[in-house]
Amino acid sequence: MSDPRQHNRRELPIGRRVAQLRVRRGMSQQVFADRIGRSKSWVDKVERGVRTLDRLPMIETVAAALGVAPAVLVGRQAQRTPATDATAAVERVRASLASYGLPTGADGPAPVADLDDRIGYACTAYRHAHHLQVLRMLPDLLTATRHANQRTDDATASLRLVRVYRVAAQVLVKLGEPHLAWLAADRAMTTAAGDPRRTALAAVPLAQALRTLGRGRLAMAAATTAVRPLDLAPQRVLAPDDIALAGTLLTEAALAAATCGDVAAVDDLTERAARLAAAHHHDEDGFGPVVVDLARALTAARLGDNYQAVVLHQRATGGDAWQRLPAEHRAAHLIDVTRAYLDLGDHHAAGRALLAADQIAPAEVRLRPAAHTALTAVLRAGPTPADVTRLAATIGLTRP
Repeated sequence: MSDPRQHNRRELPIGRRVAQLRVRRGMSQQVFADRIGRSKSWVDKVERGVRTLDRLPMIETVAAALGVAPAVLVGRQAQRTPATDATAAVERVRASLASYGLPTGADGPAPVADLDDRIGYACTAYRHAHHLQVLRMLPDLLTATRHANQRTDDATASLRLVRVYRVAAQVLVKLGEPHLAWLAADRAMTTAAGDPRRTALAAVPLAQALRTLGRGRLAMAAATTAVRPLDLAPQRVLAPDDIALAGTLLTEAALAAATCGDVAAVDDLTERAARLAAAHHHDEDGFGPVVVDLARALTAARLGDNYQAVVLHQRATGGDAWQRLPAEHRAAHLIDVTRAYLDLGDHHAAGRALLAADQIAPAEVRLRPAAHTALTAVLRAGPTPADVTRLAATIGLTRP
């Protein structure tokens, strides 16, 4: 059981915490003021809460004088997973992707039911943005699924392997490893062997990896090519899963088109996605009208219309459908939309978006290089509220 007194100390205002740490180290206000280059009056006001201590450089100066880490000073112990843990996990996935042979040893293949459960768990963990957890599962899961596919070589086994390669590619894109993600997605495409649905599943992370690598035209081609075999003719009644998959590919293609500045393609692709979304009412699976609206916001930002992007973002995130989306999708969108706010000169709104993302899915903000870049831009833009400064200190970022 945790000590309630310890919890209460963490919840103290930052000024009270400064005072406690100063007294514990036997420093008077004047001595402490001299060490940080401030007046005794300034120290007194901070400790009483009259003056807010919210500038990251000063937090770092005060923390250094008190002999603590900035994260301790702001009241949030370092709860993030060290970046080295994620790096080590990525390297294990890299080694697994580089292995082409069957598992060695006396152990036989994993039972099919167990394998299905593990794959389902990995996909669920990804939707909840438990990225490090997914990374840790992947080496063994890749080995077991490849083993099962090589032993049975049927459609179900291939589908399992496509799903594992897909989640591997998606989480690797998140962690700033687009080349490795492209490799995993390419393996998924090869495993799909031309089957329309398996190919479509594999094309989603392939488009994401290519877009992250700055290959917008290739990403758009991969996504649109994979949509065609699903047969989107109006007379055909598509299953909900096929609607969601086709719609996801169309929104991915629209995002890729926006990176190329292709306005006509963006409009056409988002309209096609919107028509599918109108017949699909399962936002919790990652596709629906709100997903198209979010894509419209991000494509507007990438095409330079940041005001329209913010309007569309605020409209899309104001309803219940937004809350039903997977945590990973919501947090990732909030990170992406910070660029529109920053380009409009509103770094406070950008900071609020990052805080909201951290509340929804901490790993999206604390592990992703894209989030770190966005938060660094917020810090560079000017004075930030205490909670944004606290988040930066917790992650270990400093003002440039």
